[in-house]
Amino acid sequence: MLRRLLVLVWAAALAAQIPAHAQNEKVIRGFDGGMMVHTGYLFGNIGPEELPAKGVPFGIGGVIRLHLGKHLRLGSEGYVSTLNQRKNGSYLKYGWGGILVDAYTVWGHFQPYIGITAGGGAATTLLMDETPSEAWAPVDGTVYNRAGFFAIDPYLGVDFIVGKAMHLTLKVDWLNCFTKGGAMLPSGPRVYFGFLFYH
Repeated sequence: MLRRLLVLVWAAALAAQIPAHAQNEKVIRGFDGGMMVHTGYLFGNIGPEELPAKGVPFGIGGVIRLHLGKHLRLGSEGYVSTLNQRKNGSYLKYGWGGILVDAYTVWGHFQPYIGITAGGGAATTLLMDETPSEAWAPVDGTVYNRAGFFAIDPYLGVDFIVGKAMHLTLKVDWLNCFTKGGAMLPSGPRVYFGFLFYH
């Protein structure tokens, strides 16, 4: 299913460029890439026991994109995000990435955009009932799990054009994770801020 979806995204992006190619215009007009840090708010239940999880995640990652025609970009992105829990060292950690396609326009020094990423990743969960008394000490009531997931990640954002070669970017997304058992939670909005280099 993931392979078919990625092929459809690529095919749609390339098909959208046929008119430009027919007029002898450049299909690939440049590229951009850079790094972003993020935070936000996640909430929901996890695991077969529907354990509650919520809070403010922190993470980092990056993106690289080809510019196709005047308003379309196709590329890839990947991030790691950690959501600390219970104030005792418990956490949920997400690592994900995928193929993206987005559309953009330019209004003066601002470049708004909207897009979607399709891909996958893995989530690691470590939940402890107690706070460890010392390093390497066993802790009762500990739950650990690692699971892969398929991801659909819609997003929108805006760049501030500092110069021809550099943009500052602000983006909001909502990562949706799916496993064989259904939707994987918690989920919620993440806010990204970073810098991008254009060529």
